[in-house]
Amino acid sequence: MDKNQKLFEISKNFIPGGVNSGARKLDPQISFYKGSGAYLWDLNGKQYTDFHGAWGPIILGYNYQYVIDKVVEAVKRYDLYGAGVTEIEVEFAKRILGHFPAADMILACTSGSEATLHAIRVSRAVTNRKKIIKFQGCFNGGNDSLLRNALSRPDMLYKRDVMSKGILDEVIDNTLVCRLNDLDNVERTIKDNQDEIAAIIIEPLAHNIGCVFLKDEFLQELRKLCDNYGIILIFDEIVTGFRTNIGGWQAVCKVKPDLTTLGKAMANGYPIAALLGKKEIMERFTTNIEGDVFFQGTYNGHPVPIAATLATLDILEQQNVYEHIFKLGSTMRKELQKILDELGFEATAAGYGSVFLIYWSKGPFNSYDDVVNLDSKKDLYFRRAMIGKGFYLVPYSLKRCLFTYSHKEEDMYRALEAAKDILREIKQKFLN
Repeated sequence: MDKNQKLFEISKNFIPGGVNSGARKLDPQISFYKGSGAYLWDLNGKQYTDFHGAWGPIILGYNYQYVIDKVVEAVKRYDLYGAGVTEIEVEFAKRILGHFPAADMILACTSGSEATLHAIRVSRAVTNRKKIIKFQGCFNGGNDSLLRNALSRPDMLYKRDVMSKGILDEVIDNTLVCRLNDLDNVERTIKDNQDEIAAIIIEPLAHNIGCVFLKDEFLQELRKLCDNYGIILIFDEIVTGFRTNIGGWQAVCKVKPDLTTLGKAMANGYPIAALLGKKEIMERFTTNIEGDVFFQGTYNGHPVPIAATLATLDILEQQNVYEHIFKLGSTMRKELQKILDELGFEATAAGYGSVFLIYWSKGPFNSYDDVVNLDSKKDLYFRRAMIGKGFYLVPYSLKRCLFTYSHKEEDMYRALEAAKDILREIKQKFLN
């Protein structure tokens, strides 16, 4: 039996479904035992050039030596004390805030879902309101208040699309769902729920559905609406933070949110997230002696992921990471589009910066409505065929692919050659 499949079958005896995250239920099911730079090796010894990056955290490359060295230093010097604060936690706070001028204070936690949970909780406390607004197609974590209307089926758009059993009706029904890039829809929802909306949470670049851009005017007007109606604006930059810019997408669009959530690429694969925002909001947490909004976590500020974050920041600040990964991403999209056009596909090589994917349509792509009906059969065929040729693209339709600092031009051009062969196959299989 294939060694990957054998381990998966064994794991199902002890781990429900065989994996420790629902996002890892993939086909093909591959078990990797080693990662280095831009490459992964599975249990059969097959090498892959990786374009997945563990759902986004890997921005420098797997087992990046500088990060490892700093982590080892932290392991030898620190441990988990569960009291007070360490020097590197303070350095972490200063360094992150230095790149996010909209924020005054920061708290560390261990996952993006924790960060968005705390953002929603404190927003309700500050405004004394119950309801929040999220957007169809965006995923903002596994919290009860947010676990609805992400990758909805076409017949469930903007309807009550709950993603899990066990959530109280009154919790999910206090979350309202709006359309991306549709300001009238947002304003109408606010007016229909006058003085009831505590917060609006949004991915400022919708990466959960590949790469749907939010118009600058939309984000700017969203900021004005929040100011006018006393609503807290939350930018969920778990994906975009550090991936699109060292100061997040807010540094690109020049819109200042009240709260920001960060995670993924901030530590190049180590488990850490953060919530940052205005002082008057952040001081409501019980980490402050006068705070009244619960914030606690045994592993918050653990020295290992804190050290990994600082090391990752060192590289992002001092080296040409963004120039390199953006050039690769731009060339990849441009060359992919040439191939698609030459073969006569009505398709778009989409993305931004280091991110790329194929939308099987010419667009435009302004909301989830524009991508929900795209051809998932072609998308999955392409991704799985690339895996078969040794290029790991996550076999999940609409999901972003990406470059890291460890990728080389030759990796990109080899992938393009493979993609060209596969797209020819797709044309013969699906169009002839």
